Amino acid sequence: MSRIWFVVWAIIIWQVAAWAFAPEPKARQAAPMDGPGYGTNEKYSVDGRARQRESAIATLERPYGARCTGEGRQRFISGLDEYYYQRQNQMERYPETFGKPGADYIAKQWTTGEDLRIDRLTQEAYAQGYLALADLNNVARKMVEAVVRNERVTGNACAG
Repeated sequence: MSRIWFVVWAIIIWQVAAWAFAPEPKARQAAPMDGPGYGTNEKYSVDGRARQRESAIATLERPYGARCTGEGRQRFISGLDEYYYQRQNQMERYPETFGKPGADYIAKQWTTGEDLRIDRLTQEAYAQGYLALADLNNVARKMVEAVVRNERVTGNACAG
């Protein structure tokens, strides 16, 4: 009887060791895509991007005095955070989902005149000290870091 238990335990230990030290399976490479770069629900995303732009512009057009304290500060940061979160998220997800056509498509979608205006106003807010990268969530921060990369902070608007 003890030999049977010994054999059973040896098999169990061998199975656990084989499982624990087995190499990770190789990830399959995504097949190149030849589609339009977006899915069937894109019309909703287009509308969403338009609303995001409107909201971000409204946020950046609010009085400067409301950017530094209380609810005004919260709205200012939240408005920019939401816009840049959505933009960065789509810039990452479309290429993952739709390959190069998705990357090309979404890059074009987020470079409208309004997007360039939002970027410029964000650069100004950053340079004047109304916005710090630490104010934003990690996803939005990635995009804003790229937008303000060449900006120098020349003001200290919200210090004090």
